[in-house]
Amino acid sequence: MACQFQIFLNAGQYPHGVQAAVEALELLEVLEQQMSLFRADSLIQQINEQAALGPVQVEEGLFGLLQLADQIYHLTEGAFDLTATPLWEVWGFAQRKPRVPTQTELAEARERVGWQYVRLNPSERTVQFSRPGIRLNLASIGKGYAVDRCGEMLRQAGIEDFIIHGGQSSVLAHGNRQDSPSGVGWPVGLRHPLRPECRLGQLALKDRALGTSGSGVQFFYSGRRRYGHIIDPRTGQPGGEGILSVTVLAPTAAEADALATALFLLGVEKARQVCQNRPDLAALFVLLNPQTGNMDVVPIGIVEPIWQPA
Repeated sequence: MACQFQIFLNAGQYPHGVQAAVEALELLEVLEQQMSLFRADSLIQQINEQAALGPVQVEEGLFGLLQLADQIYHLTEGAFDLTATPLWEVWGFAQRKPRVPTQTELAEARERVGWQYVRLNPSERTVQFSRPGIRLNLASIGKGYAVDRCGEMLRQAGIEDFIIHGGQSSVLAHGNRQDSPSGVGWPVGLRHPLRPECRLGQLALKDRALGTSGSGVQFFYSGRRRYGHIIDPRTGQPGGEGILSVTVLAPTAAEADALATALFLLGVEKARQVCQNRPDLAALFVLLNPQTGNMDVVPIGIVEPIWQPA
């Protein structure tokens, strides 16, 4: 997952807390073996190699994650799609050599993208592809899923107050920090999308997860146009013009991760509709104001004291 995971507990609250945290972090190796595209023998690679030939049975937890991805695909009108890797590759971001592809290259890549070609069979717990060339990539949801699984292990061990960070962009908080005022949970600082050394503000997180997506770092210019690395699977083009970052609050870290990517592509107004349909969701957009050159922060369903600007 190419990031550092950290678990924070209240000092002295749980005598077995350190051991429980260590055991939760040890689960990450198991999950990496399931989800990594960089391991030839991972479960996701087996699926990608075999699912176009016939049904592939999937471990229970990972199958549940694919079902969640299916739900988010439909909730976001296709803006979230685990098959979109060929688009990321054809734009050169996978090779760290971004470029504008030709129309022929883009059309060929789009032929290998589409969640509608993925068939999930809950009764058999299998996945199958109805078109050759389809591949799944869990990068946009897997880190959050790993954070959730670590949180489950902590709660099973009787740990009710904790916060887990997965690479700073995926966070799950449960209960309260000992010194938090009025039991508001755990403070989480949001990085400035253009100046990572600075804070944009602080959120209070309790029994909830947070995920952030943005294009403040991975982008390039061609001509006078700026292209970010978050590609819209519906068009094959980089999306989120004028959006620097989106932070989503959701019941689980997997949902928060996936929805941060999807809402980035949907934009502010459609994000409002998604959050209206799902009152357990909230979002924070950071927009670049083209008139002033400044940033505008647009909260959706987030109010003080949960959100405190820097």
